[in-house]
Amino acid sequence: MVDGELIVKKTGHTMPEVAMKNDIEHISTLLLVDDDPLITESLGFMLGQYYDVVTADTRDAAKRQLAALAHCPDVALVDLGLPPLPHKPEEGFELIKELINKNPTMKILVLSGQDNDVNIQHALTLGAVDFIAKPADPDLLLSRLQHQERLHAIEIKRETQADTRHIGSSAAIEAVRNQILQFADSPFPVLIEGESGTGKEMIAKALHENSKRNNEPYIVINCATIAPDLLEAQLFGHRKGAFTGAEREHKGFFIEVAKGTLFLDEIGELPLELQSKLLRVLETGEFYRVGETQVYQSQARIVAATNKVLSEEVSAGNFRADLYHRLGILHISMPPLRDRGDDKQLLLDHFQQLYADTVSPFTFDDEATQLWQGYAFPGNVRELRNIVIRLGTKYPGGIVSRRQLYDELETQLSAETLNEQSPSLTDEYIVGKIEAGELKLDDLLSDIESRCIRIALEKYNNNISKAAEALHVNRTTLYSRVQKLGNN
Repeated sequence: MVDGELIVKKTGHTMPEVAMKNDIEHISTLLLVDDDPLITESLGFMLGQYYDVVTADTRDAAKRQLAALAHCPDVALVDLGLPPLPHKPEEGFELIKELINKNPTMKILVLSGQDNDVNIQHALTLGAVDFIAKPADPDLLLSRLQHQERLHAIEIKRETQADTRHIGSSAAIEAVRNQILQFADSPFPVLIEGESGTGKEMIAKALHENSKRNNEPYIVINCATIAPDLLEAQLFGHRKGAFTGAEREHKGFFIEVAKGTLFLDEIGELPLELQSKLLRVLETGEFYRVGETQVYQSQARIVAATNKVLSEEVSAGNFRADLYHRLGILHISMPPLRDRGDDKQLLLDHFQQLYADTVSPFTFDDEATQLWQGYAFPGNVRELRNIVIRLGTKYPGGIVSRRQLYDELETQLSAETLNEQSPSLTDEYIVGKIEAGELKLDDLLSDIESRCIRIALEKYNNNISKAAEALHVNRTTLYSRVQKLGNN
């Protein structure tokens, strides 16, 4: 947050007439993350009439709170400026990604004073569904939270009713459908790789539902969201008293899933010490519960997914080569949305229909249609869905213009943001600067960095994901560097 900034704008309004805690059966949990105790106390009190509010003042504190909860919150309200960098947005961006990884259906709203256009668009691309500038009107804040809560309830309800088909007619998605049918009944593991937001969990569920195991359990465990010292006990189980806090025995997911499908999401985050134990299960079916010597036999079918490139993780020493090859006997690569051609339009129609009774459908004018078809969607299907919801909320039943659509897209990160007048860095230039006493190494390195980023962005038509890949940095790092250079 910005020093001295108040979170809530005082008005003469009372809170809107909505259902309070004691008026409804189900109380949603709200995660509130801000480093200002005045904000967490005042908002916690105000919103506590409608939610079970869980507060945290740092990214690490938020993760600890989530680990202690029995159920993941439906809604989160987070600030971008968190310690140790309260005047920069990086911690908030990382928290958004971690929350989405933990629960892709969570509705994350950003409440921040760092509300320039670049920060807003990047937060939305990462998976946030709304951005509210500080100071916020309390009526507006509550209504926006409850709107997203209603959308969350609709999504959960329809997810349980809907099939797991992938919307699209592109060759890339058709190849995925064929692989699902080919691999569904195989006993071998399947490794699903793809960028965040592409729909890897839908593939795992489709593999299960199209198999002869579809009447058996289907269990999902996210390897990135459970503390490493607890993950082994969750996977393999433990006896009572096996470790501090083990007040009762836990069967473990390998036992609970029986002959069903165990989906290990974010497998690239599995600690090295557990990788050997998972490899043993895959090779022999054998495993031990924590604190026991009895051998158990697994009959589960393993499906794993990651947004990392596991072959690169193997080369870096972060992932076992033997486990990588064992998991990847069958491999599905989920294509990014930018490689799926006209599927963008089909997905637009799909999500408009899905939310039609809550978010009124809209239409694009010709220029907006052209922009939609040409946009790369770095956040993939998840970003597309959130854009549909925002446009439907802002322009219900209306005709959306190119400008209105542009305001929802992460297009501000472009070569135009950078200084294109970098010097020609010859030896003679450097020697001349040294002799004149004018060489400032930090400035020179910034010039080199700016030039490399500008060239990469120009080469890939301002596609952030492709430019980041070419420069061997992650997309958030590239975003941060463009923002820093653009402000210089």
